Amino acid sequence: MNKYILYVITLIFLSSMPLSGAVYKGQREFSKKCISCHSKPQEFISSLTIEQWEEQIGKDGEKLAKVHTSNEKAQESWKYFNSEKYKKKLKHLRDFLVEFAKDSGNVPTCN
Repeated sequence: MNKYILYVITLIFLSSMPLSGAVYKGQREFSKKCISCHSKPQEFISSLTIEQWEEQIGKDGEKLAKVHTSNEKAQESWKYFNSEKYKKKLKHLRDFLVEFAKDSGNVPTCN
C-alpha cells in the first residue's frame, strides 16, 4: 500500500511540472541553424530584452518564422522555419534566447 501511495504522489508531482525547454538544447539548435546567418551570436542574442524575445518568438513561433520567410536575404532558412523540426525545437530555442537576452545578466557562449 505504501509503495502505491508513493507511486501516485510521484506521478502527480512529475505530471504537474511544466514542460519547458532546455537552454542547452536551444543553444545547440541555434548553433546548428542560426549561426550561418547570425555570425555574431553574442551581439545578436543580447540585442533584445527578455520581453522583446518573448514577443518576437510569440506563442507558436509564427512571428519569428514570418520575419525570416519574408526576407529574401534569409531564403536559406525558409525550409527550416516551415518544418516540423522548427516547431518541435521552438521551446528550447525560446528558452535559450530568453536566458541570454540583454536584460538577463547572462552571456551566451556559442560554439
